[in-house]
Amino acid sequence: MVRTMSLRFQLFLLQLFIVLAVVLVAGSTAVASQMQQIRDQYEDRMVGVAQSVAQLPSIIEAFDDPEPSATIQPIADLIAQSTGVTYVVVTDERGVRYSHPNPELIGKVVSTDPSVPLSGEIYVGTQTGTLGESWRVKVPIYSAAGEIIGTASVGTLESELREDLFEDLPRLLIWLVAAALVGSAGSIYISRLVWRRIYKLEPEEIASLLETRDAMLHGISEGMVAVDETGRIALMNDEAKRLLELDDAATGRHASAVLDPALARLLTSPGDVDETVLVGERVLLARTTDAVVDSKRVGNVMILRDRTELHQLLTDLDGARDVTAALRAQAHEFANRMHTVSGLLELGRTEQAVDFISRSGHGGALISGSIAPGITDPDAASLLMAKSTICAEKDITLAVTETSTLEPDGTTDAVTILGNLIDNAMEAVGADGTISVDLESGPEILRITVADDGPGVPDEVLGRIFSSGFSTKDGGSAGTRGFGLALVTRIAERRHGQVVVEESLLGGAEFTVFLARQPAGRPLQAS
Repeated sequence: MVRTMSLRFQLFLLQLFIVLAVVLVAGSTAVASQMQQIRDQYEDRMVGVAQSVAQLPSIIEAFDDPEPSATIQPIADLIAQSTGVTYVVVTDERGVRYSHPNPELIGKVVSTDPSVPLSGEIYVGTQTGTLGESWRVKVPIYSAAGEIIGTASVGTLESELREDLFEDLPRLLIWLVAAALVGSAGSIYISRLVWRRIYKLEPEEIASLLETRDAMLHGISEGMVAVDETGRIALMNDEAKRLLELDDAATGRHASAVLDPALARLLTSPGDVDETVLVGERVLLARTTDAVVDSKRVGNVMILRDRTELHQLLTDLDGARDVTAALRAQAHEFANRMHTVSGLLELGRTEQAVDFISRSGHGGALISGSIAPGITDPDAASLLMAKSTICAEKDITLAVTETSTLEPDGTTDAVTILGNLIDNAMEAVGADGTISVDLESGPEILRITVADDGPGVPDEVLGRIFSSGFSTKDGGSAGTRGFGLALVTRIAERRHGQVVVEESLLGGAEFTVFLARQPAGRPLQAS
């Protein structure tokens, strides 16, 4: 039955039950409290009347008369009528009545136990006598000599107490009914309010939406981070945790406390923003939009896409273009030389053709052999040979010291650092420039030094060149600028090293990177 009810009706019934239960308990408590107040009022009155009767000299003196009831009965009736009690009964020490509302019972022994007042104590309670069930008070009567000579009993029928209570009940019931009606109206309003706040959905529909949302959030390949209007992280899917290397503990904390400063700035800024940022050693494309509910901005949502491989491809594309240009120039130069040799042979000048061939050399730097004997890392050696060819075509001298040593360590960290530093140096020096590379692979520290004779690093940007997204150059492929030195710094930090910038002996800038040695075969980390 409950399952077929709407959530709105279930909420109404639950609240109505609570309201009625509270009204019933409150009403019962109020009735009980009112009844107790009536009893307390009658008790105070009856105690006062009984003590007054027991202390009246005329009643005490009447005990010595031959017919005590002739004096006591009129006085007891007058006191009962004037005070509003049901009866005033006076007895001797044996329990024989000297007064009673029913004159026929005068002179007879009382039907209830008089032992309590005869012992000198006051009795208060409900007993059933000749007039019915009554709320009564019994006190001892003392003679002039201080001896107990009888009792004074004052009582009010329980039916009279109930009548007094019933006189007050209508007002109490009006208040209780009004409270029940107000509570019921409030229940209807609250159930409607909750129903509207949950977009008039039933629990099964809400559960289905939540399951669908979780499936979507955790199934999409992009990372998603949402913050509220105070900047605290409200939601983060699995891909975002992987890309940002965070866990569930980040949810609920302020974005600036757990995210990279560049990401935190984007995530807490209003408006739509697209920007490429470097997080750790990952290049991420971050798109931030306002989260709007009922035309009110309630926070921000950021979508993260991993562009690390794309960034590397764009960087490689820039290098491939340089190599293509270099090979095109070599092919053009080779064609010119072949034309010269062909012409000399056609003219029959064989000796001059041989001499020209000998003076032309035996090939370019791509096949000239090893860069330095101590560089046994094949990736680094290939990179240096390619960069040497590109530099030669641009009239740039790339000199690798003969004492340079570099052994494989199972990572591409050294290749990444060398590639970024040499590319920066090539753009800095231009034609007729000189670049010097010196590598030292020690047992604990790996040192990479790249120096040039360019203009150097201006003092005003020295503190910003390692910031993600900062670049002093224009042009290049979109998304490839401003991350080289930042990436170098992140690798150095991961390898417990540092990057030092100084003025080189050549007159330009000298970048020295120190890395803690990483044993060969160690699992490759993101770079």
